[in-house]
Amino acid sequence: MGGTGVIDLHSHSLASDGQFTPAEVAARARAAGCAVWALCDHDTVAGLEAAGDAARGVNVRLVPGIELSAFLERHEIHLLGHFVDPRSPSLRDFEDFLAARRRERMKEIVVRLAAAGVHVTEAAIERHSGGKTIGRPHVARAIVESGAVATVKEAFDRFLGEGQPAYVQRYRLEAADAVALVRGAGGTVTIAHPGVSRLEIGEVARLAAAGVVGIEVLHPDQNPSVREKYRRAAEAHGLVCTAGSDFHGPDISPDRHLGMVSMTPEALGELERRRP
Repeated sequence: MGGTGVIDLHSHSLASDGQFTPAEVAARARAAGCAVWALCDHDTVAGLEAAGDAARGVNVRLVPGIELSAFLERHEIHLLGHFVDPRSPSLRDFEDFLAARRRERMKEIVVRLAAAGVHVTEAAIERHSGGKTIGRPHVARAIVESGAVATVKEAFDRFLGEGQPAYVQRYRLEAADAVALVRGAGGTVTIAHPGVSRLEIGEVARLAAAGVVGIEVLHPDQNPSVREKYRRAAEAHGLVCTAGSDFHGPDISPDRHLGMVSMTPEALGELERRRP
């Protein structure tokens, strides 16, 4: 299924913080020339069943995925799981646990916003979420809707970013536990956008030793010199070089579109062979 074409292993849907439904993202992947496409919503696999149905309908191969926020000591990083089984009991249990923690976090953010003079309701926030995964981007859109700020970026800069009055720390998932979670669901683990996360080469080595098998070298926010830095790190530590647009939708990330980066079929095959 899919034939030759673009291979984009990183995108998001309305199931987490994307703009479009999984079926709409599948259609856009097809229109962008993707032969292989991965949906990696933040902390949830809720959109994968619909994504799979839609992908089959438009002759695109779906790689089922997830993106997890994790910590390597004090450094917050993002890890991508590919080829995960969305029916995995451990993955489902973790998703439920994290969804509950996210709702607790949202309630605290609402209280802190009110103390800062910004009044939004939980219902207003949930209107911007397509599923049970609620995050700061949804809160930011509700703040924009309230008229307190003009843009999502301003909402983060003034209220939601680290050090700002409504910032609440997320649940701390250790990187080793994230790796174990994905591997337990039959998936491979890749470091997402290492340049954006400002990952040190020594940290890449530690993650490789912990079971990470790939690194997202090709990402729209990483320039050629950054890509080369991590390509060399991948070579040194035996990691597969992957590519992902990190697509969320034009209203959320206007400079990113599906299929703007691509990896080779050989690299995809190697990544798949490294499934546990």
